[in-house]
Amino acid sequence: MEQSRVLAALAALANGTRLELVRALIGRGPAGMPAGEIARHLDVSASRLSFHLAQLEQAGLISGRRESRNVIYTVDTARMGHVIGYLLNDCCRSDPEVCACCAADASSTPKAP
Repeated sequence: MEQSRVLAALAALANGTRLELVRALIGRGPAGMPAGEIARHLDVSASRLSFHLAQLEQAGLISGRRESRNVIYTVDTARMGHVIGYLLNDCCRSDPEVCACCAADASSTPKAP
């Protein structure tokens, strides 16, 4: 994956609302979530949501499809995987310690130093 695309994706994710938006969509899988439901879930106005959706769409991390009068949004899991893979493999050079942290059980939380 090109560095410029990774940087765009990371910039889009560097916002609390957008990160929560992606978290909510990932949980829905391919079924996705309608924009109105996302707005209620995140407790944001329609105009604010539109701004955040546009940022994630421009970065290629989400896409929307029209179903009747709704737009259903889903995460492009392949693109998300490429971004994470770029960080692990290209930036971190598959460092064993970094990879071990990523493979840790989701129930275990790293302790702050």
